[in-house]
Amino acid sequence: MKIKLTFAILFLGFLGYSQNKLDSYIETGLKNNEVIKQHNFDINKSMYALKEAHSLFYPTVSLNGTYTKAEGGRTIDIPIGDMLNPVYNTLNQITNSNAFPALENQSVLINPDNFYDAKIHTTMPLLNFEIIYNKRIKSQQTSLQKIELAIYQRELVKEIKIAYYKYLQSVEGIKIYEDALALVKENQRVNQSLYKNEKINRTAVLRSDNEVIRIQANLETAKQTSNNAKSYFNFLLNQKLDTAIEAEENDAPPIDANEENTQNREELQKLNQVKEINENVSRLTSSFWLPKLNGFADFGIQDFDFEVNKQSRYYFAGAAIEWTIFSGNKNKYRLKQVEEESKKISSQTDNVKQQLLLQFQVSQHNLKSALEQFYADKNQKVAAKKYNEDITKLYKQGQAIYIELLDAQNQWVNAQLNTNISLYNSWIAFAELERANATFTFN
Repeated sequence: MKIKLTFAILFLGFLGYSQNKLDSYIETGLKNNEVIKQHNFDINKSMYALKEAHSLFYPTVSLNGTYTKAEGGRTIDIPIGDMLNPVYNTLNQITNSNAFPALENQSVLINPDNFYDAKIHTTMPLLNFEIIYNKRIKSQQTSLQKIELAIYQRELVKEIKIAYYKYLQSVEGIKIYEDALALVKENQRVNQSLYKNEKINRTAVLRSDNEVIRIQANLETAKQTSNNAKSYFNFLLNQKLDTAIEAEENDAPPIDANEENTQNREELQKLNQVKEINENVSRLTSSFWLPKLNGFADFGIQDFDFEVNKQSRYYFAGAAIEWTIFSGNKNKYRLKQVEEESKKISSQTDNVKQQLLLQFQVSQHNLKSALEQFYADKNQKVAAKKYNEDITKLYKQGQAIYIELLDAQNQWVNAQLNTNISLYNSWIAFAELERANATFTFN
């Protein structure tokens, strides 16, 4: 219990500054990332699509006008003269006058000549289930875009954390090699002095020279590894690759205290959202059998020769219904497709649940293994340090040979390197477990 409490204090002490700094880096990465910006563009696009779907419920008003000039073509023959002239002749004979003149038969063009029509045309859906379900689908698609953004953000947070821990790991590795280089250079100086005084043979001098060269090469490799780690970290933050990174020393491992939380993963939320969208697609397809009712109204003026008077004004209103009776069973087959898609989504959900649970368990086991490796390396580091101190004293007293000193120093350096590697490997495993469990909290 005391050990766990000690680790908790160390863990919280480390979180006090380093994690706050890391959180600021994560905030920068989430703010600057171009893919996140693209996701936000998609979300905005979905929001506008939702507003567009909502606007279909409102009336559409337009100003329409036509003017026609016609000559020739089909006509309507009206035999006014044949019908009325015999009657008019009789009336003239009775009245002994010419009060009723003879009429000619009329021929009227079907196409109106010199005719205009200007109106305000208004249409509005009164009953249309396609519009209703289309709006619901657009709303759900917007939510789907937001879930996909959250999935990417969590993955980016994990990558930023891992990159940061690898950079800290590389920085600590450089320090270890720098200390080791100082140590072997001191050995080189002592051995050269002892060789000049003929107290040791030339083999020890050559070996110490080789150790200096080996450590220098390892130090240069560590620096290049650190530069690469810094560049990748800055790449994730979308800033200049050579930007300096604030690195804090840390010797406290994480605490394995995560409980399984995979049911709240955004991946499952995404599949649930896809399922709901597919259900509304099914309702949308089924609404094909329901009637559509639209209302319309025209307010305008029309006449010949651009005349405008009371008789020119008019209104024309009504309702139109459309009810599909038969369509060759095409909607029946569309529904079958939607049903198969629903089965596919259910199968995917079951599979993803198992995958997420497996990912959590593997990450949890990896963290436990990394912690056990760290504790073992830490104990080995303490033992190697004591062994190196003892052999160094014996060597200075002439009671140990240089090979023994070199072996003790190599064990000490390797123990420091292994402890540093296992420490940050445990933090990397912790970041992977955090991702598998979706426990990181966004501001």
